[in-house]
Amino acid sequence: MSNVTVQSRVKPELKEKAEAVFSAVGLSTADAIRMFLQQSVNVGGLPFRPTAKQPNDETLEAMEELTQGGGKKFRSTKEFYKDLGI
Repeated sequence: MSNVTVQSRVKPELKEKAEAVFSAVGLSTADAIRMFLQQSVNVGGLPFRPTAKQPNDETLEAMEELTQGGGKKFRSTKEFYKDLGI
């Protein structure tokens, strides 16, 4: 059985981060892609549930501050810029 080549364009930063993850578990990028494709076939769909990127700790703290009544709220960007002195 012969193989085919699959190509995809991704940002260099994404590739580097993904390679670090794969390497940490002993996989090459090609191995990880093969596993993804095989699992997609095995489960009849994506082998994971897609999720939105989550806010970082600093953003979560700011959101909590607002929830607790702290921070500043603005009705418009104009009002926000005025507060910043812009």
